[in-house]
Amino acid sequence: YRGEKCDLSLIHSFLPLFLSSIEWELTDMVVWVTGASSGIGEELAYQLSKLGVSLVLSARRVHELERVKRKCLENGNLKGKDILILPLDLTDRSSHEGATKAVLQEFGKIDILVNNGGRSQRSLIMDTNFDVFKELIELNYLGTVSLTKCVLPHMIERKQGKIVIVNSLAGIVSVPLSGGYCASKHALRGFFNCLRSELTKYPGISISNIYPGPVYSNIVKNALAEEVTKTVVHAGDQSYKMATSRCVRLMLIAMANDLKEVWIAEHPFLLVAYLWQYMPTLAIWMTNKLGKKRINNFQSGKIPLILKFGRQNMSERSTCNFLAIEGRSGKHNSNLMPRRITEG
Repeated sequence: YRGEKCDLSLIHSFLPLFLSSIEWELTDMVVWVTGASSGIGEELAYQLSKLGVSLVLSARRVHELERVKRKCLENGNLKGKDILILPLDLTDRSSHEGATKAVLQEFGKIDILVNNGGRSQRSLIMDTNFDVFKELIELNYLGTVSLTKCVLPHMIERKQGKIVIVNSLAGIVSVPLSGGYCASKHALRGFFNCLRSELTKYPGISISNIYPGPVYSNIVKNALAEEVTKTVVHAGDQSYKMATSRCVRLMLIAMANDLKEVWIAEHPFLLVAYLWQYMPTLAIWMTNKLGKKRINNFQSGKIPLILKFGRQNMSERSTCNFLAIEGRSGKHNSNLMPRRITEG
């Protein structure tokens, strides 16, 4: 479906014709979410808790995980025994095997691993200590790879499972001030696309690369700066970002339907991803022109230039775009543009 405007009731009438129901596909599954103490991971926990799944919540901050669990029990359909709090440091790779065994001992299986844990970065490459780049690779890339390798043998033994990677549009479009972050996300894209090609004899195991655009969360507030010990002083205006609940709802649709590559963003960010994918020369030119302005605006806490331009050209009712490449029943064709689902 392609369309810039459509009544919500019409979209929800036709969506079930080509997408499986979230409730039907995910109920009774064991879902392990990393980075579950805030942001997208926290919202995933809340929405999954209403679907009758068994949840494993992992992050470093145990008290925050306890808070998320309490809210899941208050507002979801789960009981205490259905949620396991499992403290986990992705940079401590020696602990990942033990953590995996703990989940299997508690629930007997792992149906879905959501690799969501990670940190962002806001600093110029020339001003950034090398330790920041090491930390981002260790956490965002190597930590995710390590945990996946611990869970994968179990999925191969069962010949089924879903591995979800919460990447970023920065894993497609490189942007100033986030050199180390972009590198770690590009690395994830390459690794998991390769892993998918190596798992072709296990059609029951799916790899979903999900690329959110700007989403409202604490990711900028918690981002690394020039030193590992420093974080961003001010996050700037966050009002232009997609609501976390909206992003997660679309992610669940992707998970339920085993979509291989998904871009989730408001306009005009999705347009930039299109250009980078299909018109790279133009996209590079745009990035170079806007890079200096992005840096200046970030330092002053202003809205990025590209967003101002996009808002001037958007209708009052902003559309949210969900772009899915190579769905469960689809075949890849490099000559075709990926289909886009505008849910409303």
